[in-house]
Amino acid sequence: MSNRRDFLKLTAAAVTSTALSPYTRTVCARSAAQKSLRPPIIPRWRGFNLLDMFTMRSKGDFAEDDFKYIRDWGFDFVRLPLCYRLWIVDGDDYKINEAMLQKLDRAIDLGQKHNIHVCLNFHRGPGYSVNREFTEPHSLWKDKSALDAFVFQWTMIAKRYKGISKDKISFNLINEPGSISPERMTRADHERVMRTTVKAIRKISPDRIISIDGLQWSRKPCPELADLGLVQSTRAYEPMSISHYKASWVNSKNFPTPAWPGNGWDRKRLEEHYKPWIEIKKQGVPVHCGEGGVYNKTPHNVVLPWLRDVLDILTGHGIGYAIWNFRGSFGIMDSGRSDVDYEDFHGHKLDRKMLNVLQEY
Repeated sequence: MSNRRDFLKLTAAAVTSTALSPYTRTVCARSAAQKSLRPPIIPRWRGFNLLDMFTMRSKGDFAEDDFKYIRDWGFDFVRLPLCYRLWIVDGDDYKINEAMLQKLDRAIDLGQKHNIHVCLNFHRGPGYSVNREFTEPHSLWKDKSALDAFVFQWTMIAKRYKGISKDKISFNLINEPGSISPERMTRADHERVMRTTVKAIRKISPDRIISIDGLQWSRKPCPELADLGLVQSTRAYEPMSISHYKASWVNSKNFPTPAWPGNGWDRKRLEEHYKPWIEIKKQGVPVHCGEGGVYNKTPHNVVLPWLRDVLDILTGHGIGYAIWNFRGSFGIMDSGRSDVDYEDFHGHKLDRKMLNVLQEY
């Protein structure tokens, strides 16, 4: 938005207008009455997720070549999905393994060296993760003990990187909050956790760019948090029957054979899927696509036209993206696809056709 006054007008309009979508009408009336923070102006960041601290088995050995190649190919963004349990000692949320955090320091240094923005994401935070390798003992959404630990972890990160410009690093609070239910997480639970954590971070770094993933695994935006001046993050995984065909970690057994367009999906339906995100962006909320891509079991001649349509829609509305992942089963290098004519690239297998599509957008 051009200035704060315009943003406030649009936020208030989102509350009162009955012509807007249900997503936008859910903006809380109190948000319009409170002091709204001017949203950050972000570039249309384009890049990849790097998974070197993604799970409890990760080693944290980020490769400088990854940053170099990403930069050389014209991209400017990496998202680092992080597992907080890598840097706590003996399961104590308040006891820190400094040696592991120094590996994260190195990744941030590599981003600065190669002029790549680094987004730190808790893929696993105290009390919540979509990754089922470990069951958190408490709920981030329901238990004060988990929220206290979550805030501690983020304030520790905020203090550690306080001296680094907001143009160099940003924070993405928690990966893909799940579905709404009274038992697991209500919208009020989610809002309380996000507001509490944002407030704590901003006491340390008032201008830090903070992003939040949408609800229902980043499918639905959160207009009730529009007044906080946050970036909101969507995904590029629809339809799941294309992006996660034969993926073992989702219920893919009955997915139809991928086709694009096909199986009830086409470009028009994709545009409808992103409509709530486009609406909230028009209200002044910055939007980014923090993850997207296709698992390596989907035929390549389906992947590429689907990917082109997704990126064309996002780009048409000024929304950047980060592909999951760079190297690996969703990526452009060493993806293990059986139907790709790979190019040898410094000892890696490069999917040049996919890279070319990404570079177009």
